[in-house]
Amino acid sequence: MSEITPFHIAIPVHNLAECRTFYRETLKCEEGRSSEQWVDFNLFGHQLVIHYKPKAETEETHSNPVDGHDVPVPHYGVVLPWKTFQSFSEELRTKGVKFVIEPYIRFEGQVGEQATMFFLDPAGNALEFKAFRDMGQLFAK
Repeated sequence: MSEITPFHIAIPVHNLAECRTFYRETLKCEEGRSSEQWVDFNLFGHQLVIHYKPKAETEETHSNPVDGHDVPVPHYGVVLPWKTFQSFSEELRTKGVKFVIEPYIRFEGQVGEQATMFFLDPAGNALEFKAFRDMGQLFAK
């Protein structure tokens, strides 16, 4: 793959106004087109769309163990440059974001070593942001 192209992801949210504020103010995503049912955002160069969906009476959660942590499934996010990850994670801390998995170094000293963090948006969608000191390790086995 010689050129990385932006991904598009659409996720459900049960409170469009609250999530709109979260993505715009907390994550600093530039807002694009919108309607009464959805809002486009620029998530580090990728197209994220939040779509209104009524809240289910029961929300089933699931996680899988990875490197000693319970990783929420499903989740989405972006691989960031190392320095961007560091400043972004500090900014989230100062804003009082509650982490599901605090920023840390995963697979330390191993192939695929990476910085990672997990947190939830107001609708309970799990987000993971990560960074590799060596981007060549992104798909390393």
